[in-house]
Order: sequence, then C-alpha cells, then structure tokens
Amino acid sequence: MIVRLRTLVRPLALAGLAALLAANYLAANRAIAADPSVVGLWQKVDDETGKPVSWFLFHEQQNGLYEGVIAKYFPRPGERTDQVCSSCTDDRKNEPLLGLPLIRGMQRNGLAYENGNILDPRDGNIYNAVMHVSPDGQTLTVRGYLGLELFGRDEVWHRLPNSAIKQLDPAIVARYLPGQTSTGSMALRHSERTARSGNPVH
Repeated sequence: MIVRLRTLVRPLALAGLAALLAANYLAANRAIAADPSVVGLWQKVDDETGKPVSWFLFHEQQNGLYEGVIAKYFPRPGERTDQVCSSCTDDRKNEPLLGLPLIRGMQRNGLAYENGNILDPRDGNIYNAVMHVSPDGQTLTVRGYLGLELFGRDEVWHRLPNSAIKQLDPAIVARYLPGQTSTGSMALRHSERTARSGNPVH
C-alpha cells in the first residue's frame, strides 16, 4: 500500500509543479505584454532652449531586438539640411542623418531595454546604452555610457502622438512604417501590438 501511495503522489507532485511553473510563465508574459513598448515616435528637446532637436522612431526588428532611427531633425541656423554621418566608422559612414540608426541592439525586459548601443553622430563614437520606458509610456530615459553604467549620462525623451508621423519624410514612412494610413495611426498601433506579442515588425 505504501509503495502504491508513493507511486501516486510522485506524478501528482510533478504535475502540480509543472502547472505552477506554467502559471508563473504565463503571468510573467502577461505582465510584459501589459507594459508600454518603446515602439513609436519620440522627441528630444534642447535642455536650454526647449526646442526640438530630433525625432526618433523605434521599431522591433525581425531578430527581436529594438532599433531607434533618426526620423526627423531640426538643423540650427546655418546648418545643412542634408547632413551625413561623416564621422561614423562603421556601416553608417557617410549615410544621411535622416533615417540613420542611432540606437541598436536593445533587448526588452519589461519596461527596460538593455545591452544596446548608441551612436554619437557628431564624432562617430559608439557607447553602451540602456533605456527605460515610464509606466505611463510617455517618457523614455536613455542612458549612454562607457565602462560602468553608473558613470553614464541620462537623456529624457518624450513620446509623440501617432498623428505626428504625418510630418515625417515619406522615405522614412515607406521604410519603417510601410502599412501606415493617411491618419498615421494604424502603423504605430500595429507595431505596438506586434512588439507586445513578441513577433517581429516587418
């Protein structure tokens, strides 16, 4: 009888453990899916003037990593409107700033994005980078650093409404938001849903 009880208890215990692990896994996935994604348009402003410097468009790549490209920039008086990254030393060398991938390789962990890098197009230097989306999805803290993250520098960018994509260059829209509508809302909503579900954005 004791042997029979043991043979019954062991499968039940294993089944209970498997169910618990599965429940925890699903709960964790639901928590990640509920978090706002970095996918979409963000604006960086000048700390001194409060004027916009650049807009960045984030999308999820087919490999599951997140990339942020320069979707629009606002040249200062006297600056060229067709600038290129002449200081870049990798595949971005002499590529136009408009559409240039500035942030690469970000891995999502809930509201945090890790193990990425950020380019400074002024001198071509590439820094390690992490990001964090606020719980309300309206601000993005970007931190670039060399060596230890502790000694990095933060920038806070602000989310733009979906309607802002109407102000983007058509080439940017065609490349990164091929499914956008005239209102500019469908593509970003689709990208947001796709990012939350963990499927790649094409």
